[in-house]
Amino acid sequence: MPSSNRLLICLLVTAATILLLIAPAFLDLYWMRVLSYALMFGTLASGLNITAGFTGYPAFGDVVWFGLGSTITAVLMVKAQWAFAAAVPAAVLLCSVLAAAVGPSLLRLRGHYFAIGTLALNEATRALVQNLDVTGGAAGLSLPITTGSVESTARFFYYLFFGAMALAVLVTLVLVHTRIGYGLRAIRADEEAAAALGVNTTLLKTLAWTLSAALIGLAGGIYAYWISFVEPPAVFDLSVSIKMFVIILLGGVGTVFGPVVGAFGVQLLETEVIGEFYDYHLMIFGGIVIALVLFLPTGLIGFTRQRAREVAALFGR
Repeated sequence: MPSSNRLLICLLVTAATILLLIAPAFLDLYWMRVLSYALMFGTLASGLNITAGFTGYPAFGDVVWFGLGSTITAVLMVKAQWAFAAAVPAAVLLCSVLAAAVGPSLLRLRGHYFAIGTLALNEATRALVQNLDVTGGAAGLSLPITTGSVESTARFFYYLFFGAMALAVLVTLVLVHTRIGYGLRAIRADEEAAAALGVNTTLLKTLAWTLSAALIGLAGGIYAYWISFVEPPAVFDLSVSIKMFVIILLGGVGTVFGPVVGAFGVQLLETEVIGEFYDYHLMIFGGIVIALVLFLPTGLIGFTRQRAREVAALFGR
C-alpha cells in the first residue's frame, strides 16, 4: 500500500476515533444508546470476522459466545456476588477455554457442515443453560442495577463498548500483520496447500476461533450488565448471528475496519428503517444479504479501494 494511502487511512481512523470519544458530550440518551449498540456489534462482527473472514469458516452459531459471556457474567455477579470488573474477565477466559476445547473437533468440519455444527453447538448450549438452576433457567437472571445518574451510566457503557471495539480492531490489526494472519489467509485460500507448505492448520484455526470467542464473549459480558437482565432466548438468539454476518458483508469480509463500518451502517439502517418493520426484520436482513452478495461482493471497504485504484489509474498514479 502506498505511503499516501496509509497516511490517509491513519488520518481517517484518528478523526473517527476522536469523534466517537467526544460524541457523548453532544448526544442525547437515545442516540448514545444507538451508538452503543453499533460499538457492541462492531466488536461482535470483528470477532466473527477472524473466523469467517480471515479463516473462511462460516461460524453461523458464534452467538453462542455472546450468550455464554452474558450468562457467565450474570451468574458470577448474581450467584457468586462477584464485582463486574472481575466477572467479565472470568467470562472471557471461560469462553476462550471452551472454544479451545471444542475447536479442534468442530473445526474438522468445513463449509456448510461447519456452519451447521456451530448452530448445533449454540442450540445445545442454549438448551443446557435454560435447564440449569444456577443460570435462572428459562426465567433468566436480573443483575444489580448500576448506581449513578442515567447520563453517567449511559456514558459508562458507551465507553466500555468503545474500548471493547478498539481492542477488537487492535487484535485484528496485529493479526493481519503477523505470520498467524498470513497462515489464516492461506487456510482460507486453500487449506490442503497450506498444510502441505507446513502450516499447522488445526492450531491456527483453533487459535482464530478462540480469539473470536474471547472478543464476542467480552461484548456479551458488558451487554449483560448494561441490560441488567439475561435470559437464554435473547442472548442465544440466532438473529444476532445473522446481523453479525450482514455487518461483515456490508463492511467487507476479511478486512480490519470493515466490521466497524458495517456495524454503524447496519445499526443506523435498523434504527431508521427496520425499526418500523420489526416483525419482518429477518426477511429484510435476508434481502440485504442477497443484495450485498450480488451487487457489493467486496463490501464498502473493497468497493472504496477499487474506486480509489481506478481514480489513481485515471490520473496516471
